[in-house]
Amino acid sequence: MTGQTAGAAPQDDRDAIPFWGRAATARAVPFGPLVDALAVAAVQRESGQIRSPQRIGVPLAGEGVSLSMPASAADIAIHKLVNVQPANAARGLPSLHGIVTVSDAGTGRPLCLLDGPELTGRRTAGVSLLAIRTFLAREPGQVLLIGTGVQAAHHLGALHALHPRCRVLFRGTDRASEAAFCEAHRAVHPALAPCPAAIPREVEVVIALTTSKQVVYDEPASVDRLVIGVGAFTPEMAEIGARTLAGSTVYADDPAAAEHEAGDLIRARLEWADVRSLAFALQNHKQGSSPVVLKSVGTAAWDLAAARVAARSLHGA
Repeated sequence: MTGQTAGAAPQDDRDAIPFWGRAATARAVPFGPLVDALAVAAVQRESGQIRSPQRIGVPLAGEGVSLSMPASAADIAIHKLVNVQPANAARGLPSLHGIVTVSDAGTGRPLCLLDGPELTGRRTAGVSLLAIRTFLAREPGQVLLIGTGVQAAHHLGALHALHPRCRVLFRGTDRASEAAFCEAHRAVHPALAPCPAAIPREVEVVIALTTSKQVVYDEPASVDRLVIGVGAFTPEMAEIGARTLAGSTVYADDPAAAEHEAGDLIRARLEWADVRSLAFALQNHKQGSSPVVLKSVGTAAWDLAAARVAARSLHGA
């Protein structure tokens, strides 16, 4: 036996695949480069350069679900496996657990493993920031976050990273949840406050981040206010109301998936042919042409975009 001790396991670079936990994944995927990468990925997915089929889900105990989300491009491929278990809230545990495998597309060799919940939270907030850049095209003065959960926290961090001067209002299910959120996150973004009962006219962006089955925002559509729906991801959930949707041009980050998952749009009985893609907006939207609603349901293409940013960090680029 040459070059190997008898009885020893063969050694190769698979033994050195780095695993980045939550904090390391966050450092590897800063929001500025992430938003740029998402813009590229949106156009590539539309043209077929990124392939990301609809996610596959199998049930877990109770109301839980295990989700498989692959995507591939010429440079890398990713596979996100996440388990969503709503019952964990009562146990004091996170509802989302998972991992993202990042591989070289040419060789199939795994490059790294990333924290699934952190990557998901950051790329979802990144899509909202890309929407602000695309549809608002200016520094937002005031943003309203509806929801006080994990996604609200990710969006707050994203807004502070790219729009540190904007005022962030938030709205929870009750005053206690609002006070707790404010106390926990004021250090992240000092210009943070509960929203008054009547939404101020100065609010330029509303981002709904709940899993509500009842509409949480249904104001008249306004060309001066961008509305983004993020939290509702099943046909039974709905955050954005029919009055807002009927008066707006509606976009979706993944129109095909939205037909099955976007409860807001399903309940409003929109004509799916009228729902445009985010990629279309990046190339064709004219500022001030009409009120806009973006429905974000997520796709593995966004995880691939985030993984590209992380891969550059891995190689020191």
